[in-house]
Amino acid sequence: MTGPPDDALTASGLRARFASTQMPEDPLDVVMPPGLSRWPHRMQEKLEGPLKPAGVLVPLMQREEGLSILLTQRAAHLKHHAGQVSFPGGRMEPHDVDVQAAALRETHEEVGIEPGQVDVIGYLRTMPTITGFAVTPIVGLVEEAPALVVDRKEVEYAFEVPLAHVLNERNDQLVDRDYEGRRFSMIEFHYGGERIWGATAYMLVAFRRFLLNK
Repeated sequence: MTGPPDDALTASGLRARFASTQMPEDPLDVVMPPGLSRWPHRMQEKLEGPLKPAGVLVPLMQREEGLSILLTQRAAHLKHHAGQVSFPGGRMEPHDVDVQAAALRETHEEVGIEPGQVDVIGYLRTMPTITGFAVTPIVGLVEEAPALVVDRKEVEYAFEVPLAHVLNERNDQLVDRDYEGRRFSMIEFHYGGERIWGATAYMLVAFRRFLLNK
């Protein structure tokens, strides 16, 4: 396998690739993750149950050394996805006009990035989670690298992974997991001692497949 093309690693290339995307009209119109048929039946059932709309931001940080993706380590006491690596974001509240507004609001609350600091360039298809959410990833460039203000009630810390690392399939880790006595394989990303798995890993895979047209 070869690495990603150069234009996939630039802000202009990303803008061009995502220009054709639109925010889903229905925030509950989900696309099931790839490889679902290999998942335990109980997990599949949870994805098909009642879902609540949510939005996450895929923040592409523009650094001198290149683009990177900002992720958060969620606090251990949270009700949903506790202790997991996630994109900043959360469920849609009644005062949010859409899932993009929810993602930007939650990003500001969790890591201090103002909505005005995010240049939204596109969207990925909405994906269900086994915790009962229909999550729409909002792709945004953060042009000025702001000083993060982490809300310790929700986030333990934030970290970045180079975009080139995520786009290179040679960095995928296929890991066996057990769920209610059944073993199956899922893709993970490992970088700098961090382990990115579950729904976040599948969103990164969806991001890569769309960007590289695979």
